[in-house]
Amino acid sequence: MRRLSPARLTIRARLTLVYGGLFLLAGLLLLGVTYALMSQRLPENSTFTVNRVGPAPGETTPPPAGYDGDGVSVRGDDVGLPWSDEMEQVTRMVGQARQDALEALLTQGGIALVVVGAAATAFGWLIAGRLLQPLHRVTETARRIASAPDADRGLHERIALTGPPDEIRELADTFDLMLARLDDAFDSQRRFIGNASHELRTPLTLNRTLLEVMVPGSTSPELRQLGSTLLAVNARHERLIDGLLLLARSEHEVAERSYVDLADVLEHVVTQVPPGPVTVNTEAAEAPTTGSSVLLERLVQNLVENGVRHNVPEHGWVRVSSGTGPDGTARVRVENTGPVVAPYEISSLFEPFRRLGGDRLAGNPPGAGLGLSIVRAIARAHGGTVEAEPRSGGGLVVTVVLPAAD
Repeated sequence: MRRLSPARLTIRARLTLVYGGLFLLAGLLLLGVTYALMSQRLPENSTFTVNRVGPAPGETTPPPAGYDGDGVSVRGDDVGLPWSDEMEQVTRMVGQARQDALEALLTQGGIALVVVGAAATAFGWLIAGRLLQPLHRVTETARRIASAPDADRGLHERIALTGPPDEIRELADTFDLMLARLDDAFDSQRRFIGNASHELRTPLTLNRTLLEVMVPGSTSPELRQLGSTLLAVNARHERLIDGLLLLARSEHEVAERSYVDLADVLEHVVTQVPPGPVTVNTEAAEAPTTGSSVLLERLVQNLVENGVRHNVPEHGWVRVSSGTGPDGTARVRVENTGPVVAPYEISSLFEPFRRLGGDRLAGNPPGAGLGLSIVRAIARAHGGTVEAEPRSGGGLVVTVVLPAAD
């Protein structure tokens, strides 16, 4: 079973909690120190002066010796005086005043600490968001590149962060340097594929020309058989080179776009399918989009050829349809009979030079393993997607979704 991970706090929230917690801890410490100091400044046994004129009410005893009619200094704990009851009352009043002062310090100080702590926490939240804003920019750029239809085409984007040369600026500059190197590596790879394909096409064309000239004039059956085999091998190599060239060109986003109705493309491609044991059915509905008509024709052609080639030996069929989705996108759907395909093998079918075992019809020329790879590259170059799923009973259902026409 998959374990559920606990909810993670963001860095901004964690910084705010740390800042607010430290502030409250420092405030509590300051309040405690202030309380201790105030307790020392207000001792329990205090010395005070009571001024009294004449005897207390209801008391006939004269003032004690030393009374000069102005006042007398006594201690709160001196209970040997004639007015000891009054002194005890005054002592209790002084103690209560001390206790009230300390309680007021704790209450008012606690309220002030809570209010100021809340304000400091909110201020810390704002400051943390301000400080982490450059980091959000780095994250957004990385997310755009990762979510691009084809990630290697988005590597030209840079963060170009400005500001003080701090740790976040250093991180952004390092990220830009990594993107630049990756972009150069992918560009070099595409240029190499294109140049190598062009260089290999020339000798293959020359070999085919020489074989076509020499084989028909030969009188030896063995030589003609060998020539036919070499022509078949040469043709397969030419298809491979053409597929590599088209794949390299399809990796680039389409710059010049025109209006294309996929229904017209579908009907044109189906009419060019040679007759054979596989029946091709067409359900062409209007599916307008924009892009390169040449590349979109190759997309549909590869899907149809793939459906015909990967089929059952007898009574096989391919159903090709086009239309628009609920959101207005243009769609092409190709469904065919054929061998059973495991769901975990679907993703590997779109990789270059990957084939689904020996499931081709006898007598059909084997492909180069680039058909679905080219389909995916063309779809991504037009801002679309391609998905495949196993068909119940055998075969595949491939659906291409392209943006609607402007």
